[in-house]
Parts: sequence; structure tokens; C-alpha cells
Amino acid sequence: MSEVLIGIIAGIVSGTGMGGGTILIFLLTVLMSLDQHVAQATNLIFFIPTSIVAIMVNLKNKNIDTKLAILISIFGILGAVVGANIAIHIDVGILRKCFGVFLAIIAINEIYSIFKLYRKQYKMDKKIDNK
Repeated sequence: MSEVLIGIIAGIVSGTGMGGGTILIFLLTVLMSLDQHVAQATNLIFFIPTSIVAIMVNLKNKNIDTKLAILISIFGILGAVVGANIAIHIDVGILRKCFGVFLAIIAINEIYSIFKLYRKQYKMDKKIDNK
């Protein structure tokens, strides 16, 4: 039953474009006690059908710059080959710490983005109040 819940949560987050894989890896390692390597590999398989659905929806809505997407995909594939080879040779503990640092950087960036948006809105509200 937890597998179904994990899939639904990761699918919803993935469908919003926020990276369901990050949530999936976290849930698989914490709730299901999977090894980090297994969780990350499982995420890669999860990514295939969810990304196909997202691509179809976004192509239909004309939200994809296809030239840019092809260029990024080519270099992304090269990076994935290098990254996968690095990951299989790294100790699980180090891999887990790297993933944690990655999540922390994302969290800090999101908090900073929200703060910038808040400050921008605050300045706009001040200008309106002064008129």
C-alpha cells in the first residue's frame, strides 16, 4: 500500500514540473528503507513514463521550445552517462550526503526566490500606497 501512496505523491509532484524524482528518492529511502543506489535507479525508471506524459501535455499546449529541448537533451544524455558511472562507484553514505546537500541547495534557492518575490511585491505595494 505504501508503494501506491509513494507513486501517487511522486506523480503529482512530477506532474507539476517540480521534480517528482526528488520526492520519490526521499520517500523510497525513508519509508521503504531502500539503499540510495536502488532508490535513484528506481527513480530513473519512474521518470520515463511520467516524463512522456508531461512531454505530450506540454507539446499539446505549445510550452516546449523543441530546438532548445533537443540541444539540452543531447548534453543531458552525455551528462547522465558520466553521472551514472560516477554514482555506481561512490559509497552509499557519500552518495546519500551528496543528495542531501543537493536538496539543501534547492531548498535555499527556493527560500531565496520566495524572499525576492516578497520584497518585490512589498516595494510595489509601497509605491501604490504612496500615490
